[in-house]
Amino acid sequence: MERTRLDPISYRDAMSRLAGHVQLITAANGGERRGVTVTASCSVSDSPPTVLVCLNGANPRNDIFVRGDSFALNLLGDEHRALAHAFSGRDQLDMDRRFALGQWTQLATGSPILVNATAAFDCRLIEVKTIATHLVLFGEVVDVALGPTRPPLIYVDRGYHSL
Repeated sequence: MERTRLDPISYRDAMSRLAGHVQLITAANGGERRGVTVTASCSVSDSPPTVLVCLNGANPRNDIFVRGDSFALNLLGDEHRALAHAFSGRDQLDMDRRFALGQWTQLATGSPILVNATAAFDCRLIEVKTIATHLVLFGEVVDVALGPTRPPLIYVDRGYHSL
């Protein structure tokens, strides 16, 4: 195993080998909606049901996730590659065009829920921590929508894959 000095590029190269399930974190506040493709999320507890999601804190548009009192975590299947790509921001689509690529509903909090997500967690924001460059959002899951079981969309080696 080759050892390298720890610098941001080496760290990102190593992290690119860590596979993650692709999700969309979404929020609505007033007439504003935002969605971002993420892989850094996990369950924290099942009593009460709690998840955490990591977001880039340097992006000022991500403040909607802090200003609001809720967010949704939408798990994507393999057929959602185009949606994941659009919400990643690579194509510079505005939010209306990104949201137009999917069908959306709401559960208890009013956050956008992808109708055909593998699963969606509707969360009430309970805490935000700033760690280095990122915001870590903690949400109590207040409702869940289960979609059909299908192969998940995975991100690894800087590309989308499926199992």
